[in-house]
Amino acid sequence: MVRSIRSAAIVLGALVASGCTSTGTLGMVTKTGGSAVLKNGQSYQDLGAVSGKSCRYFLLGVFPWGDGTPSDAVRDALEKSGGDALINATVETGLYGFIPIYQVFSYTCTTISGTAIKFEGEVPPAR
Repeated sequence: MVRSIRSAAIVLGALVASGCTSTGTLGMVTKTGGSAVLKNGQSYQDLGAVSGKSCRYFLLGVFPWGDGTPSDAVRDALEKSGGDALINATVETGLYGFIPIYQVFSYTCTTISGTAIKFEGEVPPAR
């Protein structure tokens, strides 16, 4: 009897909360300058490891709020560090749902982490 209750609780828990996550890597993410920074060999100061997060929430599958985009996560990371770009960046996106059959509440979050850098001198304009 206890074993069947435990099994039922595990199955119910798996059905109530479910989610998935994906991870990818990027070489460099900048606010300004784009490829012109790479072509000119722009020097920079290493500001250390940083991460930023952005989430979008859904209530009943039809009432969204928040952002959840990679660009918002990058903006969050760069605002925390005062940097101009991230190098060796890793992006992780996750989608989580509670009672997913009925879409009572779900959310997706994007987290980006990497090394923040600050360009020295004048940054060339993006082309």
